[in-house]
Formats: sequence, structure tokens, C-alpha cells
Amino acid sequence: MSEAPTQIAFLIPLAIIVAYYDVRYRRIPNPFVLATFISGLAINAIAGGLQGVLASLAGCALGFVLMFVLHVFGAMGAGDVKLFAAIGAVTGASLVLPTFVVVVLTGGLLAFVSIIRAGTLFTTMNRVLQILVGLLPGWQMPRFAVPADRRYTIPYGVAITLGSIISTAIFRA
Repeated sequence: MSEAPTQIAFLIPLAIIVAYYDVRYRRIPNPFVLATFISGLAINAIAGGLQGVLASLAGCALGFVLMFVLHVFGAMGAGDVKLFAAIGAVTGASLVLPTFVVVVLTGGLLAFVSIIRAGTLFTTMNRVLQILVGLLPGWQMPRFAVPADRRYTIPYGVAITLGSIISTAIFRA
């Protein structure tokens, strides 16, 4: 039996709670992340025994590594890294990479809407160009300060939870 309905049933309320806190406070409280991790272990232990626990731990580790790389470059906050690692514990290792792709696409859509809403399309495209040039040999990667105005930041926890629900529905159904 597939554990997708259980995972989705868990991820939907998590998405609502995380969206509220991330949009309102730009923080993802650690107790929610810890509860997600423990629930992921439990869901996978019940569904798959020891193999489920190992898949859950591997998903957590892989999710952490993927988001930590983005955190190192300043693209993700620490709460986003921990949240995606915990969601990796829910989805298991086999679904972390597809979930990561869906989360990135969901985040890109959220970013596009935020850019249009804030009226910063030209500035953002200029910064994207600077980043791409910074990837070339001999060029330095620019570092941009995090804007104090919330209109210019993205609550990425929303993209992580929505992308996780979408990915689980698509790839586990």
C-alpha cells in the first residue's frame, strides 16, 4: 500500500502552518521542523519498517545537502534548509530529487509573482545577469544584501511545502 495519502495528509496542514509563519514572520519555527522530521520517521517506519526508517534518514540527509549548497551561496535561509531536510524524512530518499525540482519550479513561480508585484523586474534581471557572469572563470560572484522590505524577499517555506505536496501527489500517486 502506498504511503502517499498519509504523507499528503501530513504535508497539507504543515504547508498551512509554515506558510503562515514564513509569510508573517519570515521564520520557520524549529518545533514544526522537528515534528516534521519525527513524523516522517514514524510514517516511513510504519509503512516500511527498518528500510522505511533508513529511506527516511537518507531523504533527510540528501534534502539537507541539496538546500545547504543553496544556503552557502546565500540563496536559502537556515530554516528553509532544515525544513527541506525534514520533508526529505517524510518523502524518503527516492523522492527527494524530484521534490527538489518541483520545489525549485514552485519557488521560481513564486519569485516571478513577487517580482511583478513589487515592480522590480528590471533590477532582478540585472542581478540575475550579474550572478551568471559571476559564474564565468575569472569573474567574481556578487553578494547582495537581503532587503529589509519584505516585499523584496520570498517566503521560500511556502514553495517548499507546496512543491512537496505537488511532488508527492505526482510521483507517489
